Amino acid sequence: MEKIIEFLLKKEVIVPVIVVIVGFLLCVIAKKIIYRIFNFKILKVKDGKKKSIVNLISNIVVFIIVFICAMIILDTYGVDTASFIASLGIMGLIIGLALQDLLKDFIVGMSIIFEGQFSIGDIVSIGGFKGEVLPSSLRTTKLKAETGEIKIIYNRNIAEVINFSMGHTDLFIDINMPKNTDVEGLKEILANLCSKIKEEYNLDEMDYIEEESNKNMNFRLVGSSTKLEKTHLEKELKKEVISSFKEKNITLSANQVVIHFG
Repeated sequence: MEKIIEFLLKKEVIVPVIVVIVGFLLCVIAKKIIYRIFNFKILKVKDGKKKSIVNLISNIVVFIIVFICAMIILDTYGVDTASFIASLGIMGLIIGLALQDLLKDFIVGMSIIFEGQFSIGDIVSIGGFKGEVLPSSLRTTKLKAETGEIKIIYNRNIAEVINFSMGHTDLFIDINMPKNTDVEGLKEILANLCSKIKEEYNLDEMDYIEEESNKNMNFRLVGSSTKLEKTHLEKELKKEVISSFKEKNITLSANQVVIHFG
Protein backbone atom coordinates (compact mmCIF):
# COMPACT_ATOMS: atom_id res chain seq x y z
CA MET A 1 0.00 0.00 0.00
CA GLU A 2 2.82 2.38 0.89
CA LYS A 3 4.49 1.68 -2.46
CA ILE A 4 1.25 2.51 -4.30
CA ILE A 5 0.87 5.79 -2.38
CA GLU A 6 4.53 6.58 -2.96
CA PHE A 7 4.09 5.89 -6.69
CA LEU A 8 0.95 8.06 -6.92
CA LEU A 9 2.71 10.95 -5.18
CA LYS A 10 5.57 10.96 -7.66
CA LYS A 11 5.97 14.12 -9.68
CA GLU A 12 5.72 12.14 -12.93
CA VAL A 13 2.24 10.91 -11.92
CA ILE A 14 0.62 13.71 -9.97
CA VAL A 15 1.73 16.63 -12.19
CA PRO A 16 0.22 15.26 -15.46
CA VAL A 17 -3.07 14.50 -13.64
CA ILE A 18 -3.26 18.01 -12.19
CA VAL A 19 -2.28 19.59 -15.53
CA VAL A 20 -4.96 17.63 -17.41
CA ILE A 21 -7.68 18.59 -14.88
CA VAL A 22 -6.63 22.26 -14.81
CA GLY A 23 -6.35 22.33 -18.62
CA PHE A 24 -9.85 20.88 -18.99
CA LEU A 25 -11.31 23.43 -16.55
CA LEU A 26 -9.51 26.27 -18.34
CA CYS A 27 -10.98 25.16 -21.70
CA VAL A 28 -14.51 25.11 -20.25
CA ILE A 29 -14.10 28.50 -18.53
CA ALA A 30 -12.49 30.08 -21.62
CA LYS A 31 -15.37 28.94 -23.85
CA LYS A 32 -17.94 30.39 -21.44
CA ILE A 33 -16.08 33.71 -21.22
CA ILE A 34 -15.81 33.95 -25.04
CA TYR A 35 -19.52 33.16 -25.40
CA ARG A 36 -20.49 35.80 -22.83
CA ILE A 37 -18.28 38.44 -24.45
CA PHE A 38 -19.98 37.95 -27.81
CA ASN A 39 -23.39 37.69 -26.17
CA PHE A 40 -23.30 41.35 -25.07
CA LYS A 41 -25.88 43.43 -26.94
CA ILE A 42 -23.35 46.22 -27.45
CA LEU A 43 -21.48 43.94 -29.87
CA LYS A 44 -23.58 44.40 -33.00
CA VAL A 45 -22.68 41.17 -34.76
CA LYS A 46 -25.43 39.14 -36.41
CA ASP A 47 -26.06 35.71 -34.89
CA GLY A 48 -24.63 33.61 -37.73
CA LYS A 49 -21.36 35.52 -37.84
CA LYS A 50 -21.22 35.59 -34.04
CA LYS A 51 -21.39 31.77 -33.91
CA SER A 52 -18.67 31.46 -36.54
CA ILE A 53 -16.31 33.84 -34.70
CA VAL A 54 -17.00 32.20 -31.33
CA ASN A 55 -16.21 28.76 -32.81
CA LEU A 56 -12.99 30.07 -34.36
CA ILE A 57 -11.71 31.83 -31.22
CA SER A 58 -12.73 28.89 -28.98
CA ASN A 59 -10.79 26.43 -31.16
CA ILE A 60 -7.68 28.65 -31.11
CA VAL A 61 -7.82 29.12 -27.31
CA VAL A 62 -8.37 25.37 -26.71
CA PHE A 63 -5.40 24.56 -28.97
CA ILE A 64 -3.14 26.97 -27.05
CA ILE A 65 -4.21 25.55 -23.66
CA VAL A 66 -3.69 21.96 -24.84
CA PHE A 67 -0.26 22.86 -26.28
CA ILE A 68 0.88 24.51 -23.02
CA CYS A 69 -0.38 21.56 -20.97
CA ALA A 70 1.47 19.14 -23.25
CA MET A 71 4.71 21.14 -22.84
CA ILE A 72 4.38 21.10 -19.03
CA ILE A 73 3.82 17.32 -19.01
CA LEU A 74 6.78 16.72 -21.35
CA ASP A 75 8.98 18.94 -19.13
CA THR A 76 7.92 16.84 -16.13
CA TYR A 77 9.31 13.74 -17.84
CA GLY A 78 12.61 15.48 -18.57
CA VAL A 79 12.05 16.36 -22.22
CA ASP A 80 13.95 19.45 -23.38
CA THR A 81 10.89 21.51 -24.37
CA ALA A 82 12.96 24.43 -25.68
CA SER A 83 14.65 22.19 -28.24
CA PHE A 84 11.32 20.50 -28.91
CA ILE A 85 9.63 23.86 -29.70
CA ALA A 86 12.55 24.85 -31.95
CA SER A 87 12.29 21.56 -33.81
CA LEU A 88 8.54 22.14 -34.11
CA GLY A 89 9.32 25.39 -35.97
CA ILE A 90 11.45 23.56 -38.54
CA MET A 91 8.92 20.76 -38.80
CA GLY A 92 6.17 23.35 -39.19
CA LEU A 93 7.93 24.82 -42.21
CA ILE A 94 8.28 21.39 -43.81
CA ILE A 95 4.71 20.44 -43.00
CA GLY A 96 3.50 23.82 -44.27
CA LEU A 97 5.07 23.18 -47.67
CA ALA A 98 3.57 19.70 -47.76
CA LEU A 99 0.12 20.85 -46.66
CA GLN A 100 -0.36 23.96 -48.77
CA ASP A 101 -3.96 23.06 -49.62
CA LEU A 102 -4.81 22.71 -45.92
CA LEU A 103 -3.30 26.12 -45.19
CA LYS A 104 -5.29 27.62 -48.06
CA ASP A 105 -8.45 26.17 -46.51
CA PHE A 106 -7.64 27.80 -43.16
CA ILE A 107 -6.79 31.18 -44.70
CA VAL A 108 -9.94 31.26 -46.84
CA GLY A 109 -12.01 30.08 -43.86
CA MET A 110 -10.77 32.97 -41.71
CA SER A 111 -11.36 35.38 -44.57
CA ILE A 112 -14.97 34.18 -44.95
CA ILE A 113 -15.64 34.69 -41.24
CA PHE A 114 -14.09 38.15 -40.83
CA GLU A 115 -15.24 39.55 -44.18
CA GLY A 116 -18.78 38.36 -43.47
CA GLN A 117 -19.30 36.71 -46.87
CA PHE A 118 -21.82 34.39 -45.21
CA SER A 119 -22.64 33.16 -41.72
CA ILE A 120 -24.28 30.19 -40.05
CA GLY A 121 -27.96 30.12 -41.02
CA ASP A 122 -27.56 32.07 -44.28
CA ILE A 123 -28.94 30.64 -47.52
CA VAL A 124 -26.17 30.61 -50.14
CA SER A 125 -25.26 29.05 -53.47
CA ILE A 126 -21.69 27.80 -53.94
CA GLY A 127 -20.68 26.06 -57.16
CA GLY A 128 -24.32 25.64 -58.15
CA PHE A 129 -25.35 24.00 -54.84
CA LYS A 130 -27.88 25.98 -52.81
CA GLY A 131 -28.43 25.43 -49.10
CA GLU A 132 -28.30 26.66 -45.54
CA VAL A 133 -24.87 27.24 -44.00
CA LEU A 134 -24.31 24.80 -41.12
CA PRO A 135 -21.71 25.15 -38.33
CA SER A 136 -18.46 24.53 -40.19
CA SER A 137 -14.72 24.44 -39.59
CA LEU A 138 -11.85 26.55 -40.88
CA ARG A 139 -11.16 23.81 -43.41
CA THR A 140 -14.60 23.14 -44.85
CA THR A 141 -18.01 24.75 -45.33
CA LYS A 142 -21.16 22.66 -44.94
CA LEU A 143 -24.37 23.43 -46.82
CA LYS A 144 -27.70 21.72 -46.21
CA ALA A 145 -30.14 21.71 -49.15
CA GLU A 146 -33.87 22.10 -48.64
CA THR A 147 -34.29 18.42 -49.55
CA GLY A 148 -31.88 17.37 -46.79
CA GLU A 149 -28.64 16.70 -48.66
CA ILE A 150 -25.49 18.08 -47.03
CA LYS A 151 -22.57 19.16 -49.19
CA ILE A 152 -19.10 19.62 -47.70
CA ILE A 153 -16.94 22.07 -49.65
CA TYR A 154 -13.24 22.66 -49.07
CA ASN A 155 -12.81 26.39 -48.46
CA ARG A 156 -10.05 26.70 -51.04
CA ASN A 157 -12.59 25.72 -53.73
CA ILE A 158 -14.97 28.58 -52.87
CA ALA A 159 -14.54 31.09 -55.68
CA GLU A 160 -17.96 32.76 -55.96
CA VAL A 161 -20.80 32.90 -53.47
CA ILE A 162 -24.41 33.95 -54.00
CA ASN A 163 -25.88 34.96 -50.62
CA PHE A 164 -29.69 34.98 -50.63
CA SER A 165 -29.88 36.20 -47.02
CA MET A 166 -28.00 39.44 -47.56
CA GLY A 167 -29.39 42.79 -48.64
CA HIS A 168 -32.87 44.02 -49.48
CA THR A 169 -35.51 41.76 -51.01
CA ASP A 170 -38.88 42.61 -52.52
CA LEU A 171 -41.69 40.09 -52.77
CA PHE A 172 -44.90 40.11 -54.77
CA ILE A 173 -47.89 37.85 -54.15
CA ASP A 174 -50.31 37.73 -57.08
CA ILE A 175 -53.84 36.52 -56.33
CA ASN A 176 -56.19 35.95 -59.27
CA MET A 177 -59.93 36.00 -58.57
CA PRO A 178 -63.05 35.72 -60.79
CA LYS A 179 -64.62 38.97 -62.01
CA ASN A 180 -67.80 38.45 -59.92
CA THR A 181 -65.93 38.31 -56.60
CA ASP A 182 -67.18 40.48 -53.71
CA VAL A 183 -64.56 43.26 -53.96
CA GLU A 184 -65.18 44.91 -50.60
CA GLY A 185 -65.10 41.59 -48.74
CA LEU A 186 -61.93 40.62 -50.60
CA LYS A 187 -60.21 43.92 -49.74
CA GLU A 188 -60.98 43.36 -46.06
CA ILE A 189 -59.41 39.88 -46.23
CA LEU A 190 -56.33 41.25 -48.00
CA ALA A 191 -55.89 44.11 -45.51
CA ASN A 192 -55.98 41.69 -42.57
CA LEU A 193 -53.70 39.30 -44.44
CA CYS A 194 -51.12 42.03 -45.09
CA SER A 195 -51.07 43.02 -41.40
CA LYS A 196 -50.72 39.39 -40.32
CA ILE A 197 -47.89 38.60 -42.74
CA LYS A 198 -46.00 41.81 -41.93
CA GLU A 199 -46.13 41.09 -38.19
CA GLU A 200 -45.45 37.33 -38.26
CA TYR A 201 -42.58 37.48 -40.77
CA ASN A 202 -41.10 40.77 -39.52
CA LEU A 203 -41.34 42.51 -42.90
CA ASP A 204 -40.51 46.18 -43.35
CA GLU A 205 -43.57 46.76 -45.54
CA MET A 206 -46.64 44.85 -46.72
CA ASP A 207 -49.61 46.22 -48.68
CA TYR A 208 -51.83 45.32 -51.65
CA ILE A 209 -52.81 46.91 -54.95
CA GLU A 210 -55.71 46.11 -57.28
CA GLU A 211 -55.24 45.23 -60.95
CA GLU A 212 -58.21 44.60 -63.26
CA SER A 213 -58.18 42.54 -66.44
CA ASN A 214 -60.85 41.43 -68.92
CA LYS A 215 -61.40 38.00 -67.35
CA ASN A 216 -60.13 38.20 -63.78
CA MET A 217 -59.69 40.54 -60.88
CA ASN A 218 -56.06 40.53 -59.84
CA PHE A 219 -54.62 41.67 -56.55
CA ARG A 220 -50.92 42.03 -55.82
CA LEU A 221 -49.54 42.02 -52.28
CA VAL A 222 -46.25 43.92 -52.17
CA GLY A 223 -43.74 43.51 -49.36
CA SER A 224 -40.09 44.12 -48.59
CA SER A 225 -37.52 43.05 -46.05
CA THR A 226 -33.78 43.28 -45.45
CA LYS A 227 -33.53 39.52 -44.97
CA LEU A 228 -35.79 36.81 -46.38
CA GLU A 229 -35.20 33.10 -46.87
CA LYS A 230 -37.04 32.97 -50.17
CA THR A 231 -37.62 29.25 -50.68
CA HIS A 232 -38.99 28.68 -47.18
CA LEU A 233 -41.02 31.91 -47.23
CA GLU A 234 -42.70 31.08 -50.53
CA LYS A 235 -44.25 27.91 -49.08
CA GLU A 236 -45.28 29.59 -45.84
CA LEU A 237 -46.89 32.57 -47.59
CA LYS A 238 -48.95 30.32 -49.86
CA LYS A 239 -50.24 28.51 -46.78
CA GLU A 240 -51.09 31.84 -45.11
CA VAL A 241 -52.99 33.15 -48.15
CA ILE A 242 -54.97 29.94 -48.75
CA SER A 243 -55.71 29.58 -45.02
CA SER A 244 -56.99 33.20 -44.73
CA PHE A 245 -59.33 32.78 -47.68
CA LYS A 246 -60.51 29.39 -46.42
CA GLU A 247 -61.63 31.00 -43.13
CA LYS A 248 -63.97 33.21 -45.21
CA ASN A 249 -65.23 30.18 -47.18
CA ILE A 250 -63.39 31.24 -50.33
CA THR A 251 -61.61 28.35 -52.00
CA LEU A 252 -58.21 29.07 -53.52
CA SER A 253 -55.85 26.72 -55.29
CA ALA A 254 -52.08 27.13 -55.21
CA ASN A 255 -52.20 28.05 -58.91
CA GLN A 256 -54.19 31.16 -58.03
CA VAL A 257 -51.44 32.32 -55.67
CA VAL A 258 -48.11 33.17 -57.29
CA ILE A 259 -45.07 34.37 -55.33
CA HIS A 260 -42.41 36.53 -57.01
CA PHE A 261 -39.14 37.79 -55.54
CA GLY A 262 -37.55 40.91 -56.97
